[in-house]
Amino acid sequence: MSRNAYIKTYGCQMNEHDTQRMYAMLDTIGYLPVETPDDADVILVNTCSVRANPENKVYSFLGALRPLKQRKPELIVGVAGCVAQQVGETLLNREPLVDFVFGPDNLFRLPEFIEDARHGERGCHTDWQPWEGEVREFVPEAWLDRGAVEGLKGYIAITKGCNNHCAFCIVPRTRGREVSRAPEGILREARAMLDRGAKELWLLGQNVNSYRAGGEYEFYELLDEVSRLDGLLRLRFTSPHPRDWNNRLSDLMAGRETICKHLHLPFQAGSDAILKAMRRRHTMAEYLEKVDYLRKTNPTVEISTDLIVGFPGESEADFEGTLRALEHVRFSQVFPFKYSVRPDTAAAKLEDDVPRVVKDERLARVIALQERINNEQQQALAGTEQTVLLDEENPRLAGCLNGRTDGYRAVTVSGEGLRIGDLARVRITGSRGHWLHAEKL
Repeated sequence: MSRNAYIKTYGCQMNEHDTQRMYAMLDTIGYLPVETPDDADVILVNTCSVRANPENKVYSFLGALRPLKQRKPELIVGVAGCVAQQVGETLLNREPLVDFVFGPDNLFRLPEFIEDARHGERGCHTDWQPWEGEVREFVPEAWLDRGAVEGLKGYIAITKGCNNHCAFCIVPRTRGREVSRAPEGILREARAMLDRGAKELWLLGQNVNSYRAGGEYEFYELLDEVSRLDGLLRLRFTSPHPRDWNNRLSDLMAGRETICKHLHLPFQAGSDAILKAMRRRHTMAEYLEKVDYLRKTNPTVEISTDLIVGFPGESEADFEGTLRALEHVRFSQVFPFKYSVRPDTAAAKLEDDVPRVVKDERLARVIALQERINNEQQQALAGTEQTVLLDEENPRLAGCLNGRTDGYRAVTVSGEGLRIGDLARVRITGSRGHWLHAEKL
């Protein structure tokens, strides 16, 4: 008899990828996905601790499950991801309704944890896999042909963990030391996804372009190989680090049609003093030089970014450097955050000396500036021709399909003969907010 499972996901694309992995594992032991916790026999919370707010949401969500657990004492609740890895036994002791917690290095043991919970065993599983060097196939053999495909998109983790130790970031402690997979496993997984109907592949890693598989085989070589696979229409990757981006990668992006002309390149702050305090290991001049070369070789490229306002010691002059960077690069999308202290990070030892009201005001200024830039960019796209991968029906407009441009802008397309999975050539007719409207050519 089949049972039901629900997963609540917080955080980054890597967490979304892990969630798809967990649903695949649950399927093998007879659990079907459901839309609400009320219908589930197993509830998993896939957590993020990069910032304080997602962590607080986790505890709030667990609190909301208590009445459900009382009504259904046989309900199994597990907590995965970075919060689980970070707090482990503390979370298990704090929340009696939780049956088990497990960190990212124990992802593929999920069926075992559920079986233990069905027999009344509670457990904390935050041990690390043995360190075997910088190259390790952390995806078990049985799962290389069962990768995470969602609609037309396939997601492949090519690295795990991070060695950068940015002052504000807890990832090295929650996902461990960086390891890269051997290219053979990645390519096998990619081919299996394409055989199962994927049209667009995403290569994932905390610092995806630091991938190294020994010798001279690095991210460039992997990107080159994957981009040539039969049946692939589009290839994307996230998130690279500016320190490891180079002009050779920009040239490959320009010369290979399947590699999307979109780059998410976090710069975090526009002041060299703050970047140094953040331990980012690049300057703004270096960042802008790489971006300018990318734009020269890829004139239509769209660049998105992450940034933090209110990092300890950030002056008004430092913050104005961030605004200048936004004006210079003119990002297609910005993900701005107010600095929050994370335990076990280097920045936690610094005085959090930027008042909250100042953080709020700076965040509002970033959002207002980026909204203006986005509106100008959307208007400038009117009348241009774009190629859109159509991936879903528009839920409100009959006969229209939604998709993304090469530069990752959302588009609704109208016209005859539209089919999900097509790369459609379209003309942009207008926009509303962050959505473009287009007609098929």
